[in-house]
Amino acid sequence: MTRTLSHSTIALLLVMCLPSVPSAGRFAAASSEGADTVVEIAALRAEYKVNPLGIDAREPRLSWQIRASGRGVMQSAYHIRVAHNERDLHDSRNLVWDSGRISSDESAHCPYKGPALQSGQRYYWQVRVWDGNGAVSDWSDTAYWEMGLLNAADWRASWIEPDLSEDPKKSNAAPMLRREFQINGVVERARAYVTSHGLYEVHLNGQRVGDQLFTPGWTSYKKRLQYQTYDVTNLIKSGANAVGVTVGDGWYRGFSGFGGQRNFYGEHAALLLQIKVTYKGGREEFVGTDAKWKAATGPILTSEIYHGETYDARREDAQWCTPQGGGTSGWHPVQLQGSSSASIAVTAHFAPLVRRAEELVPVSHREISPAFSSTTSARTWWAGPG
Repeated sequence: MTRTLSHSTIALLLVMCLPSVPSAGRFAAASSEGADTVVEIAALRAEYKVNPLGIDAREPRLSWQIRASGRGVMQSAYHIRVAHNERDLHDSRNLVWDSGRISSDESAHCPYKGPALQSGQRYYWQVRVWDGNGAVSDWSDTAYWEMGLLNAADWRASWIEPDLSEDPKKSNAAPMLRREFQINGVVERARAYVTSHGLYEVHLNGQRVGDQLFTPGWTSYKKRLQYQTYDVTNLIKSGANAVGVTVGDGWYRGFSGFGGQRNFYGEHAALLLQIKVTYKGGREEFVGTDAKWKAATGPILTSEIYHGETYDARREDAQWCTPQGGGTSGWHPVQLQGSSSASIAVTAHFAPLVRRAEELVPVSHREISPAFSSTTSARTWWAGPG
């Protein structure tokens, strides 16, 4: 007699045949390593990133990977240490935090549990682990994370708006904002913290800062803005310096949705920027957006997320973001923005960054005479040549 298996029986058999899947941060196999198994620690990350700059998680989640010469190696414990510099870390002295031996097979999202972290401070860390037989690994290579600006008081800059004649009902030329400043001393490190109403691109002494696109990213701008942190140590020089920022309409005030809707979050482009310079010896200096900035327009006549960009190369000025540029002609004052942004949370960037994946170079080009112009009748245009 032939019997037909019920749906529930088939489902049970399928489940029994499926391989077990380990949860994130755990090892599925039982410990079977031999005495000569070598365990190494690699791929250290803080908040999912390798040596991140400008994070604002007050208890960063630390993760690592285990590489072993044997099979079925299982972590049974870990030990993390954190210091302000690499020498103290390796000597295990003046540690910011020493977790001690923690019995756990977790190797992802292990939170920092030391004293409160400080804005702008870099922290170096290492980890070692024990395997299932109780053998301990060497300390991992050194990694680090660097804190961003954790408190509103850490911003020594003001929101500024370009004082330019604009029509909020249509696309406007992208504002260009600039400021010159002096550096007097040997720079140990320099950081730039930047966000905007609109999309920004920063240049320092004629060089583009970073390779990210569409910054600061799309958020609910009336509630939260992201800022990005850049290492600009190698772009700062002794003597005269100049910083320039172009701000496009973006999602903030550009066309979005249906029906030609504009200015969903606001009508005016604005910028918030702060450069912190640390000199050798520890002296600090800040350059931020203030009333000393100037504004003008340049080659970007319109810049829309969905409608594209209009660019007039005849208006280019390669010196506009250098100490030699920015003459008095065409440059206007800026306005300090009111308190409307005081209630908006400014947070560190945490999402994956947008970068150029590929740039296509044309293999050839040819100029085609326009088939239709303002002086050509529609009838002639539709009839075509001949």
